[in-house]
Amino acid sequence: METLAPISIDRAPSVPTPQPVRLTINGTEHTLMLAPWTSLLDALREHLHLTGTKKGCDHGQCGACTVLVDGVRINSCLTLAVMKEGASITTIEGLAENGELHPVQQAFIDHDAYQCGYCTPGQICSAVGMISEGKVRTTADIRELMSGNICRCGAYTNIVDAIQEVMHVTEKP
Repeated sequence: METLAPISIDRAPSVPTPQPVRLTINGTEHTLMLAPWTSLLDALREHLHLTGTKKGCDHGQCGACTVLVDGVRINSCLTLAVMKEGASITTIEGLAENGELHPVQQAFIDHDAYQCGYCTPGQICSAVGMISEGKVRTTADIRELMSGNICRCGAYTNIVDAIQEVMHVTEKP
């Protein structure tokens, strides 16, 4: 049996120091001092106080934390902020322009697609990203491509209706 040597205090692991991370959030450049393990979600919520993006499962399963990074939808809880150095991030707060709601935001209101509202920011960001991907042709495509976003209130029908309105998809399954 091998005996391990005791760890001396002078050999204890050091904690990495915060480092500067430059991100453009909703059109404004920020340089944040972040620990290397800070998720993008925590950078947004805890450091910039942008609380529109929600922390749901914190495991990438519910989609409540969905934001757009350089126009592509991602789960911000699974992404380290340092990985997105120099990226352009759009949160729910950044979708409206000049006081006008984004068409997807307005369609969610018009179709009562927000229910309790907890999943709504992630659903809307995901829908905006999905629309820009250009893969949707049918209602079934919308359901499949939005399946990474979970609504506990069961507003799926209204969410699909809102997205259909914006995309002008009229085919029903």
